[in-house]
Amino acid sequence: MDYIEAKFLTTAVKPEQYPDTFVPEIAFVGRSNVGKSSLINCLTNRAKLARTSSSPGKTATINFYEIKNSFRLVDLPGYGYARVSKTEQERWVKMIDTYLSDRYNLVQVIQLVDARHKPSKDDITMINWIKSFGYKPVVVATKTDKLKKSQLDPNLTEIYNSLELDDNSILFPFSAQTRQGKDEVLEYIEAVCKNFTN
Repeated sequence: MDYIEAKFLTTAVKPEQYPDTFVPEIAFVGRSNVGKSSLINCLTNRAKLARTSSSPGKTATINFYEIKNSFRLVDLPGYGYARVSKTEQERWVKMIDTYLSDRYNLVQVIQLVDARHKPSKDDITMINWIKSFGYKPVVVATKTDKLKKSQLDPNLTEIYNSLELDDNSILFPFSAQTRQGKDEVLEYIEAVCKNFTN
């Protein structure tokens, strides 16, 4: 198992708290408890780099992780958690929108969806936002280990169709448990970041 140099850099809730902008950033977005922290830990081979929680809605900040001193992974607050107050949800939405709209060194937004379920209205809203800002639609379907083999392809097809993906899109099946898709996601991220710096 290859060790990847990675460290937690900082946490932020407003632009003046963001780290300097000379490093390309990849942002992860998705519903609460979809597995963003688990993805980050899997990609870096670090069990506890990003804190995972059994309680959805715990990540209420933007968390920045520096990888190999060459790019950053950015964990955005999860959306769509009903038990959080409407005021808090609106605050999170504004936080996410501010980062995604104004961060000029943001090179890719990667959306996570749960492979077990049909994408929600919030998922569809997010992929449409990603498309509207000109980012390539890249989706990671998490928790594939919880599906039977006979369920995987039909579920991926439903995700593909519900999010209206096309030949310009990428859909990665992923499991933090089996590490399915880890190498493919990491290779894509490194390629995109390399293009930014060249």
